[in-house]
Amino acid sequence: MVEEGGPAPDFELATDTGERIRLSGLRGRPVVLYLYPEDDTPGCTTQACELRDQYSVFRERGAVVLGVSPDDEASHARFREKYSLPFTLLADPGHRVADDYGVWVERNRYGRKSMGIERSTFVIDEHGNVARALRRVKPEGHAERVLEALPG
Repeated sequence: MVEEGGPAPDFELATDTGERIRLSGLRGRPVVLYLYPEDDTPGCTTQACELRDQYSVFRERGAVVLGVSPDDEASHARFREKYSLPFTLLADPGHRVADDYGVWVERNRYGRKSMGIERSTFVIDEHGNVARALRRVKPEGHAERVLEALPG
């Protein structure tokens, strides 16, 4: 389980453009790492659009915003384009990052149990440590809560 104050697990994932990003390569800047269940679903769209609408504030504070889900690069590219998302989406089809951050969990939806991502956001400081861990977040109001948790 990832703890506040502890190191953020490093990873390297493919972006929606096919490039690769390594978390440790972003040291020196705060990172908003949000893990969400699935592209283009109602809750995930609400969450992404709120972050989009507040993106200039995240940039003013020097933060990098990264979204992670099990969807592949092509799905992420369609999602970004459809909603004009200005931040990078990362593909975690094997849910390794979700596992490392402790958010790949059993979910119970409409009486059916399945494994999936527990919507969570991690604010990582410029040194690579978890400044805030926001778990089981609600899509509505998410961007404001993250901005409150972001240092500076």
